[in-house]
Amino acid sequence: MSSHLYLDTPIGKLLIVGDEAITRVTFVGEAGDAAKPTALLEEAARQLDAYFHGELRTFDLPLAPAGSAFEQAVWRHLLTIPYGRTTTYGEIATALGRGHAAARAVGAANARNPIVIIIPCHRVIGRGGKLVGYGGGLWRKRWLLQHEGALLL
Repeated sequence: MSSHLYLDTPIGKLLIVGDEAITRVTFVGEAGDAAKPTALLEEAARQLDAYFHGELRTFDLPLAPAGSAFEQAVWRHLLTIPYGRTTTYGEIATALGRGHAAARAVGAANARNPIVIIIPCHRVIGRGGKLVGYGGGLWRKRWLLQHEGALLL
């Protein structure tokens, strides 16, 4: 297994995984075995902590999520969504040249995003502003969007 680190956040514990680049950030219920974190993982934890304290809006970390070519294209597009903004699955499908009909495929790729928060899948909402589809739970998606000022519920 790659090096890993656990980070407590206001919305639950995160597992951060990677060696030369971050390969996974995911919500976990419990921390596993402690390991000596690498400098990269410590930097990722520092940046995530700064994000949660409202001190960081853009992450600067090497990322290497594993996925299909289409998933990679979707995840690269997610990285272009500015802090505090949202877009829809259909808008991403159109931007990728797939047409609005590929919105479900974008949703599936979004659901398989292995690097939550840093690759901001939480910034993708349903048509008409509906909060849909977040693997970490819609309460976390709502929290993240409110934290970024993109949602005033």
